Amino acid sequence: MIKVHANDGISNTGVQALEQAGYEVSTTKVAQEQLVDFINREDIGVLLVRSATTARKELIDACPGLKIIGRGGVGMDNIDVDYARSKGLHVINTPAASSASVAELVFAHLFGGVRFLHQSNRNMALEGDTNFGVLKKAYAKGRELREKTLGVIGFGRIGKATARIALGCGMKVMYFDQHVPSASLELSFYDDQKLNFNLTASSFDEVLSQSDFITLHVPAQKDYVIGADELKKMKAGAGLINAARGGVVDEVALLEALESRHISFAALDVFENEPKPAVQVLMNEYCSLTPHIGAATNEAQDRIGQELAQQIIELTT
Repeated sequence: MIKVHANDGISNTGVQALEQAGYEVSTTKVAQEQLVDFINREDIGVLLVRSATTARKELIDACPGLKIIGRGGVGMDNIDVDYARSKGLHVINTPAASSASVAELVFAHLFGGVRFLHQSNRNMALEGDTNFGVLKKAYAKGRELREKTLGVIGFGRIGKATARIALGCGMKVMYFDQHVPSASLELSFYDDQKLNFNLTASSFDEVLSQSDFITLHVPAQKDYVIGADELKKMKAGAGLINAARGGVVDEVALLEALESRHISFAALDVFENEPKPAVQVLMNEYCSLTPHIGAATNEAQDRIGQELAQQIIELTT
């Protein structure tokens, strides 16, 4: 019997699918420093992680019984993928399962940002009963998204899912992705009607300078994708959303752009210093913040669990 350990959890549907196929599944959270001993002691053959647990070279070398490492999500920067595969391990992930959830979170931040919800939610609790009129005036200059331009940097599954929502909202979409020169997006509606949109990639600088809002959907990078120079190229008053990976935006430069009001607001679901984001970011009134929950919907977790289970079953039977 193959034992599967999901150190960062897995949906009940995923557990059920694996158990029905004859696997033993454990979901007890084990501290990173104790994980090697646990894997070897319990004879774990499949390790499943999300973003909290890492599977580096040291763990791979110390756990010869491991056959599969799975990432519940898209990015695998917390796994030494090439090294694991060089040692004969299968490394799997779920690239399609969370696209819709991340895209919807981007728009939750975007709708909130243009109507100052990140600020008014804080201040209504503090002053709503004493300064209602003042707050009303302060937050009465919102913007509509319709006919605005959304710039998407990175046009993989999540970038395309985000673009579909934008198109459905009546926005213009520009994108930059050196690997995707053109794309055809299909929008499906509740009554089986469908519309197709054909898009062509723009240059990076064009997306920066012409977009009213920019959203990032890129993997982890060695260098910043958005730093001080890129922020200066953005349209005055633009908004920036990062639900991709911490470290692709220079947070120090971003705070300077926010304080100078060149950038109107930033929405961050990921941070350079997770799980302890910089206090300056957390306290900035122009930041809309969530704690890395892009894929954390019930529906996405069900899809992730089912997709991981299916891949494990296919690889081991």
